[in-house]
Amino acid sequence: MRLGKVKLGFPFPSAFTIFARKIEEMNNDILLEIRDLHASVGDKEILKGIDLTIKKGEIHAVMGPNGAGKSTLSSVLTGKPLYTVTSGSIEFCGQDLLAMSPEERSWAGIFMSFQYPVEIPGVTITNFMKTAINAKRKANGEDPIKGGDFLKLMREKMAFVQMRPEFAKREVNVGFSGGEKKRNEIFQMAMLDPTLAILDETDSGLDVDALRIVAEGVRALHTPEKSAIVITHYKRLLDYIVPDIVHILKDGKIVKTAGRELVDEIEEKGYDIF
Repeated sequence: MRLGKVKLGFPFPSAFTIFARKIEEMNNDILLEIRDLHASVGDKEILKGIDLTIKKGEIHAVMGPNGAGKSTLSSVLTGKPLYTVTSGSIEFCGQDLLAMSPEERSWAGIFMSFQYPVEIPGVTITNFMKTAINAKRKANGEDPIKGGDFLKLMREKMAFVQMRPEFAKREVNVGFSGGEKKRNEIFQMAMLDPTLAILDETDSGLDVDALRIVAEGVRALHTPEKSAIVITHYKRLLDYIVPDIVHILKDGKIVKTAGRELVDEIEEKGYDIF
């Protein structure tokens, strides 16, 4: 009897293959990676070596005293021209974020809720949002949204953030109270459905009811694939939006990173201990 050749091989992946796959999976989970970031305004250096990694689904809080560089960090992430990156790197979804224009960053899925939302006289919220959504769709190779679909989406998201329907016809933020402006910011976030939301002191000027509505909106939009950076001075916002990781930014550097318990430590002892 003649026997055929027996093909030898490993019936299961090797330990090295399994390890390599796990490393790849971990890398794929990284949404934003900042390495040794330095940034300045004019001749003044504000960020002095920031290292920060955010994975999909994580909520990171960035806290610190006035002048620490918190808003500078958010401005650099969104591409505000006033700030110059002098060294370091930022990758978003594996792409070089610093090579993108502010518009491209928005189309890629980055959204920032401003501390002081600006008024845009002559532009209604409806026109503003339709233009923004269609610009993002065009960048992603999609056709413009149909009128009926847009109006349905807008009604859903306005109800979601408890925004009255008549606001759709109003000019963007013109004559709005502080709480209405912040609510409009979260409405825009709901409409644009970003991958990374940056909330730059969104709690500033809000009463308890408005803060709760804003926080509920942020929590409801959060998914395992989407992340958020919450920039704040105070604990009260983080009682509603509970962070996975908390960073203390001081004098342009992250001086401590820990879990939610760090918020309580700051509340008790202040920033001087860092």
